[in-house]
Amino acid sequence: MTHKKVSPARLQKSELFSFFPGDCRTSKMGTALIYDEEMTRYKLLWLDPDCELERPERLTVSYEALVQSGLAARCISVPVRKATDDDILLIHSEEYLEAVKKTPYMTLEDLREFTLKYGYVYFHPNSYHCALLAAGAALQLVDAVMSGRVRNGMALVRPPGHHSMRSAANGFCVFNNVAIAAKYAQQKYGAQRVLIVDWDIHHGQGVQYAFEDDPSVLYFSWHRYEHQKFWPELRESDYDSVGEGKGAGFNINVPWNKVGMRNGDYLAVFCHVLLPVAYQFCPDLVLVCAGFDSAIGDPEGEMCATPDVFAHLTHLLMNLAEGKLCMVLEGGYNLTSLGQSVCVTVQSLLGDPAPRPANLQGPCQSTLESVQCVRAAHRKYWSCLKHAAEAPPSDVSTKRIKIEEKLQSGEAAEGKDHVTWPEPEKRVAPPVRTAVVIPEDVDCPDGCERFHLPNNARSRSTKEDFEGDAVTKLSSLTALVGEMEKNEIRNGLALVSDVSVALETVIKHATALKQRVLVVCVGGNGVMSHLPEDGTTLTVDIHKGALEMPRCKHYIPVSLKNGCGETSGLAQATFGLLLPLAYEYDPALVLLARFPGTGGPSEGAWQQLVSLLGGLARGHMLVLVQEDEKALVEPTASSLSGSPAPSLGQLPAPVADDVEALERLRLHLQADWTLLRTSVQESGSEDN
Repeated sequence: MTHKKVSPARLQKSELFSFFPGDCRTSKMGTALIYDEEMTRYKLLWLDPDCELERPERLTVSYEALVQSGLAARCISVPVRKATDDDILLIHSEEYLEAVKKTPYMTLEDLREFTLKYGYVYFHPNSYHCALLAAGAALQLVDAVMSGRVRNGMALVRPPGHHSMRSAANGFCVFNNVAIAAKYAQQKYGAQRVLIVDWDIHHGQGVQYAFEDDPSVLYFSWHRYEHQKFWPELRESDYDSVGEGKGAGFNINVPWNKVGMRNGDYLAVFCHVLLPVAYQFCPDLVLVCAGFDSAIGDPEGEMCATPDVFAHLTHLLMNLAEGKLCMVLEGGYNLTSLGQSVCVTVQSLLGDPAPRPANLQGPCQSTLESVQCVRAAHRKYWSCLKHAAEAPPSDVSTKRIKIEEKLQSGEAAEGKDHVTWPEPEKRVAPPVRTAVVIPEDVDCPDGCERFHLPNNARSRSTKEDFEGDAVTKLSSLTALVGEMEKNEIRNGLALVSDVSVALETVIKHATALKQRVLVVCVGGNGVMSHLPEDGTTLTVDIHKGALEMPRCKHYIPVSLKNGCGETSGLAQATFGLLLPLAYEYDPALVLLARFPGTGGPSEGAWQQLVSLLGGLARGHMLVLVQEDEKALVEPTASSLSGSPAPSLGQLPAPVADDVEALERLRLHLQADWTLLRTSVQESGSEDN
C-alpha cells in the first residue's frame, strides 16, 4: 500500500480528505442501525394520562434526527425480523406469550380489560406484532455484532422492554428485548459473560428479575428512586439489592434520590462504580438499555444531564468486549433531547470525536451518598472495590432526605416545564484521523498517514540543542500539534529519540498556543523536570515506586509497586484517578508519553489506555514512544485509528499495597478535584 505524506505547508483541506479510501471518519467494520417504520403503527386508543407519553413520534423523531444529520447514511442498515416463539420463551412464560398472542383479535373493550391486568402499559391490535419486531431487532443486532459483520450498533425499537417480566407486561413494555438478547447471545454464540448497562431513568426490574441469580450476566442500572417514592417504587431497586445465590454481586443498582443530576454525576458513577467492575468482569458482549429519559428536559427524569454526556458514556463502553456493543432504545419522552441524545450516541459508535464536556462539576451530595452505599454493598464481591468506605450512617442519610424533600417540593418543581439547554456542539471529524512521525524504515500502519515537514520548516528553539533529523522531528511534532489545533488532524503518534525532550518541546509549543494540556506519563522513574505547574498543564505521572504525595495540584505522581506492568493496579489508577482528573481538567490536548525501561504496561493495557484517553480533548492526542520500541507502533496506531483494544481478561485483585497507596492519594487530592470524591465525608457542604 502506498501512503502519501502529510505536509500541511502544501496541502489544502480538500486534499486532506483524499488520504483514506471511503470515509476516514467511520470506524472499521461499521455501525449497524436497525429501524422499521412498522413499529410506529400502534398507539394509545383511550384516555390514560399515565401512558400517553409512549407515542409513535418517539421512534420517528429518533430516526429522522439520524437521517437529517447524515448519520443514518453512514451506518449499515440491518433489516428487522420478527422474534420467534422460541426467542420469546428464552425469558417469558408460555402462558404469557399465548395471552399476548390473542390481543390482535380483541375488541377495544377487551384490550382495555386485558391492559388492567398489568401496570402502566397499554395494548393495541398491532402491539403484539410490533413487540415481536422490537425483540427481533435486538436479536438482529446481536447477530450482526457477534458474527463480526459490524462492530457495534443501535436498534431503534418500540415498544421498549426492560420493565417486562416473565409473565407480565409493565411500564410500556411487552417483551424484554435486552434480556432476550442476552440469553440469545449466550445460547447461539456462547457468550460466557454479558454486561447489561441500563441508563434509562427507570429501574429495569424485568432485567433484574431475569438474571438476579445468574453470575454470567452483570446488570447495572441507575434510576430515579427517591427512596422508593418514584415508580416502580420497589424495595429491590435500592443499592443493597445485589443479586441472589450465585448471582450475588452481579446486580448493581445506583439509586438517584433526587432530581437534577448533571453530567458530573453520571461520569462519577461510571468512573467509580461501573467501569472498575465491568473491566474486572470482562464481558464478551455489552448490551445497553439506552433510555434517554435520563437526559435534560425529559418530563419523567427531570434530570439536567445534557445529551453530550451520552457521547462520553458510549465512548467509555466501546473498548469492553473488544468493541462488541449493542444499544437498544428504551425510554425518552422529550422529543428534542431524545433526538439529540440518539444522534450523539450513534456518532460515538461511528467513532466521531466526543465533544469537550462543558461546565463539568463534581458529583452532588446525594450522588456521593448513593455511590458510597453502592461501593460498600459490593466491596465483598469485587476486589476493585475492596478499599471502598463503609455506607454512611442511616441517621445522616435520613436527615439529608428531609432536607432534600423540602428542596424538591419547592425549587425542583418550580420551572421544570421551562427547561432549556444549548444544542449539542457540532462534532467535526478532522480530515485526517491519525498522523505518524516515524522513520522511513518503519511501515506506516493502515489507517494512518506519515506527517513530514519541508526541510526549511524547522523550529529555531530546537536548533540550539539538536541537529539534523532530530531538529526536523521535533519541528514536525510542534507542527502536528498546530494541525490538531486547527482540527485538520485528530491525533498522532511519534517515535522519538528522547521522550523527555520531545515532551518538553511539545508542551512549550502547546502552552504558547494557550492550550490546556493533559500530560500522562507512563513508566519511567517518576522524575519529570521543567514541566509547568501553573495550571496550563495537568501532569499525571504513573510509574514504579513508593507512594509520594503531589508537590502541587497540577503535578500528580501515581506510584505503583510493580509499575504499570501489573494491569489490575493500572486499571485501578485509571478509573479511580486518571479519568476523573482528566475529565474535570478538560484539556484541549492530551500528551501520552511512554517512557522506556521496566514497569511499562502490557500491550493490551497500553491500547486500552490510549483508547480511553481518546474521548478527551475532542480526540486531540499525541502519543510519544521511544524510537527503539518500534513494536508498539502498530498496536498504538490501531487504537488511535479507532479499533477496539483487546480484552484484558478477568482482572485479578490488584496488589494490596497499590490499592492502599492509590486510596491515600485519592483522599489527598479530592479537596482540589471534586470528581475524585466517592463518599459524603469527602464533601465539604450539604450539596453542590
